[in-house]
Amino acid sequence: MDLNLAGKVALVIASSQGLGKAVAAQLVEEGAHVMITSRDEVKLQAVQEELEQIGKGKVAYYRADITNVDDVKALVKQTNELFGKIDILINNAGGPPGGGFEKFADEDWQKAFELNLLSYVRVIREVLPDLKKEGGRIINIASSSIKTPIPDLILSNTFRTGIVGLSKSLAEELAPYNILVNIVAPGRIATDRVAFLDQLKADKLNLSKEEVVEQSKTTIPLGRYGQPEEFAKVVVFLASDANSYVTGSSILVDGGMVKAI
Repeated sequence: MDLNLAGKVALVIASSQGLGKAVAAQLVEEGAHVMITSRDEVKLQAVQEELEQIGKGKVAYYRADITNVDDVKALVKQTNELFGKIDILINNAGGPPGGGFEKFADEDWQKAFELNLLSYVRVIREVLPDLKKEGGRIINIASSSIKTPIPDLILSNTFRTGIVGLSKSLAEELAPYNILVNIVAPGRIATDRVAFLDQLKADKLNLSKEEVVEQSKTTIPLGRYGQPEEFAKVVVFLASDANSYVTGSSILVDGGMVKAI
């Protein structure tokens, strides 16, 4: 299957580690030119050097806080100046703090909204003029909580679901421009974020993290956590020309964990 990604330009948000980094690496492997970004310039420089060793697509980085609208505008401008266009947007953001409803004040809700939903809106708004020229792909990374809420993750449950409403609306609105918009939702993928959540649960239940991990594996039909590379391959297919007729869909990458239909 020819993904036809060679020479395409992708902007991958929150890509200095975890799922974002894995997606960026897979895109570079397929020959795409990739702009990576996060708030940590030291990590970005290291990731750029690592991905450049793949030797196909070009890699650049720009430090940005995606909750800052001026940073978002500067990021998109810099991507255009370096690569001349943007064909693919991978929206991604770190998860908000864990906890139940009574734990959080208005300030916490506002911060989670700006990080996990409004940032997606702002980046899409800035990239849209590019995508409208020749068509393109928007992949919004969410969470398995879009299908079933996760206990003690009230902020994530709320705003990740908002990503679905945004994406479904945009899929219809942008279809005349040949812009395909999809959501990819990870389950238990072996990242630092999942390790943090496992530790959080272990502390609450007075268990070891290893015990929590083993319990979690029993809820996954494939019997293991996924690897970031496995998640990235699904994202990259949806971002490629090989996907020409999937839009407005929510794709779970969870090893069968979510039982909802």
